[in-house]
Amino acid sequence: MRILFILLLFFFAQIANTQNDQYIELGSDGAVTLKKEGADFFAKLAINCVHQEYPNKLNQVLQDATMLKSPKELHPAFYGCFDWHSSVHGHWMLIHLLRTYPGLDSEQEIIDKLNISLTAENIVAEINYIQAESKSWERMYGWAWLMKLGEELYKWDDDNAQRWYANLKPLIEVIIEKYEEFLLIQTYPIRTGVHPNTAFGLSFAFDYAITTGQEELEWYIRKAALTYYLDDEDCPASWEPSGEDFLSPCLEEANIMRRVLDPKSFNKWFEDFLDKKELKSLLIPANVSDRSDPKIVHLDGLNLSRATCFFGIANNSFNEKLREQMITSANEHLKATLPNIASEHYEGTHWLGTFAVYALSAR
Repeated sequence: MRILFILLLFFFAQIANTQNDQYIELGSDGAVTLKKEGADFFAKLAINCVHQEYPNKLNQVLQDATMLKSPKELHPAFYGCFDWHSSVHGHWMLIHLLRTYPGLDSEQEIIDKLNISLTAENIVAEINYIQAESKSWERMYGWAWLMKLGEELYKWDDDNAQRWYANLKPLIEVIIEKYEEFLLIQTYPIRTGVHPNTAFGLSFAFDYAITTGQEELEWYIRKAALTYYLDDEDCPASWEPSGEDFLSPCLEEANIMRRVLDPKSFNKWFEDFLDKKELKSLLIPANVSDRSDPKIVHLDGLNLSRATCFFGIANNSFNEKLREQMITSANEHLKATLPNIASEHYEGTHWLGTFAVYALSAR
């Protein structure tokens, strides 16, 4: 039995390697690049779920019985992919792939899907829902991905994209108001490795503010990041990861600080924030023991989000050895996780494609 088990493991490893060869390209320096075939492969993951209504996790606070409706009724734009934020970032992935890989085999199918989701009428319904919900609904993780979706549309000089952006913008404006209202009262950052992480929530909003010239939003986020993190030292990276992390608390904090500080100031801050001994524990990809478990599979996302952070931090580092170390580790994290994104387990496939595409784009 043991020999049979080992042979099966070898067989599935070979399938994974074949998939790697088909969808990604490994450079002589170990760099991982997404091929057009890979872009089509990832697009299919989102195509298959953005309008899949069930299973679904609504994460509601019910005010009364009128809120007991189907996911599609409550969220006509973003009801698929298991939950609201995954649907939002699934739409981001489709738009990003359309923009960066012209001529995808699935191009028309993607456009058709987006035309169904991103209508002005659907966005009005989304606004009505979020204004009636708890203040903390999707704070800040879902908010952040909506900002990233808006940024992707804004910077694409395409008639469809500009129409979708015009439809989405009223919801973005509601989310901006929520950011600014919350940052006035949030005294302490949330340092968890899952959805409420403040550093992650600030990063995408900051990107949107810079890209679209939203100076007031940029000011709020820069002020918040500096207030929360400027005096931080000795981040306990050796405590990571926790068993359900998909974000690295230490790296996400560094990833927002490299945005809001000039390079010289960031490098000085980073030296005090994360020493070499602590950093070593982050360089090794996390082991994922059971991809059918919806929390344990978060660790695949951790490997991908670590890669994203390593690429971003490396681009701001003056230390050549540290830069090479981070880029090497980022590519190792990608290689460890990319073969496992598509599986029979919806627990991972409904969201991991986005994290993979974003990590590859960060490179």
